[in-house]
Amino acid sequence: MSLAVQLGVVGGYLVVALAVGLVAYRVAERTAEDYYLAGRTLGTVVLLFTTFATLLSAYTFFGGPDTAYALGPEWILVMGLMDGVLFAVLWYVVGYKQWLVGRSGGYVTLGELLGDRFGSTGLRMFVAGVSLFWLFPYVMLQQKGAGLALAGLTGGAVPLWGGAGAITLFMILYVVASGMRGVAWTDTIQGLFMLGLVWVALAWILSAVGGPGAATRALAESNPEYLALGGGAYTPQFVLGTAAYIAFGVAMFPQINQRFFAARSKQVLQRTFALWPVLVLLLFVPAFMLGAWAAGLGVTVPEGESVLPVLLRTYTPTWFASLVIAGALAAMMSSSDSMLLSGASYLTRDLYRPLRGTDRDAQPARETLLARGGVAVFATLAFVASLYAPGTLVEIGNTAFGGFAQLAFPVVVALYWPQTTRAGMYAGLGLPQLFYLAAVFVPAVPGTYLGWPAAVVGMALGLVLTVGVSAVTTQDTDEKTAVVFEGVRAD
Repeated sequence: MSLAVQLGVVGGYLVVALAVGLVAYRVAERTAEDYYLAGRTLGTVVLLFTTFATLLSAYTFFGGPDTAYALGPEWILVMGLMDGVLFAVLWYVVGYKQWLVGRSGGYVTLGELLGDRFGSTGLRMFVAGVSLFWLFPYVMLQQKGAGLALAGLTGGAVPLWGGAGAITLFMILYVVASGMRGVAWTDTIQGLFMLGLVWVALAWILSAVGGPGAATRALAESNPEYLALGGGAYTPQFVLGTAAYIAFGVAMFPQINQRFFAARSKQVLQRTFALWPVLVLLLFVPAFMLGAWAAGLGVTVPEGESVLPVLLRTYTPTWFASLVIAGALAAMMSSSDSMLLSGASYLTRDLYRPLRGTDRDAQPARETLLARGGVAVFATLAFVASLYAPGTLVEIGNTAFGGFAQLAFPVVVALYWPQTTRAGMYAGLGLPQLFYLAAVFVPAVPGTYLGWPAAVVGMALGLVLTVGVSAVTTQDTDEKTAVVFEGVRAD
């Protein structure tokens, strides 16, 4: 089948997604709360699938199968069983409290909530700045993944830069127009689309190779260590540590964290966190097992490509491989559009407003223009960086997860312990960030400690500092414990 047909399948899907976004734009209210949070009206199905599609991105479709191909299928344990359950718990522990406080105070971002709680514009801007800093590599991850997907599908006819650039332009147009309502609607369609396609791909490939038994026997012959629990890279510290910092990091991702504010009711939050582990496993198991089985099937992945497109190109018709790659692109776009939208809210509400000396939407037209311009600039810079980024998709993603994870324990303490002080928050947020940055970027600083990732060590440091410094300092008169602990208990 020709290159034109391949690109036509992918392009047709993008047009459908854009059309949904434009419909959402026509029905949306012209308010910041509607643009960023869909008016806090998301129900169970839409909230579940918009979170699902937003989170399960290039990291899942390409990074995860690549890791299973290289190390074995126990990546399912790290990302599926552990992160499915851990994040579901955090969804309720952090998300429900944030939802109560956000509904009471009208907050749109985590920075707004913490800045008001601790009477600190500096803390608000610090949280926003850190979030935007770590959001950058994860947006870059989606763009690099899109380029790899199209390069793999077309056998290199579409270069990485061409695929990444086209998807970046599409995302800019889409996010500028649609806002959260359009993002949530298309996420629901994209989530169902990619979930269905990955199971059809699994069935198609297994049928072509003689079934799961034949695929597993081939894997046992070529890589017998892949069928043994533990060993190799999968040490207890690696499995537990990676699962922990990814789950806690996810809870602090701006595009995920803001969805805690957008639920229609407490019951919506309860149902979505209960369904989350099931939905996650339904995607992780087939995607990651395909990556592991590919090692036994003798699939050779050219340098610069990812295993899943190569596997599809080998065992399925071109038109179907194109559909699956369209589903993967849907996953990447549903992550990136949400990241760009949440990044715009942090930029305008937590950086622009304080710098202007106001916390009111005094000039909505100018603020809207800034938000949309910020989306374009942020996405363009990430695209350029993605072309030169060293490391695999998993390495890029893990770096961002670890950075966001450093925010988690101080935020949980602030939401549940009235004695938390501003000084404790600065210590618990700032010093772990410096430690983690050094572990990532300074070769002399170790990346692991007794086998535990530096991200987990930083998280523990943040918890100790937040509690310890708060215990020996007093709250200033402008700190407002009432923001979190009074008038927000009832549903």
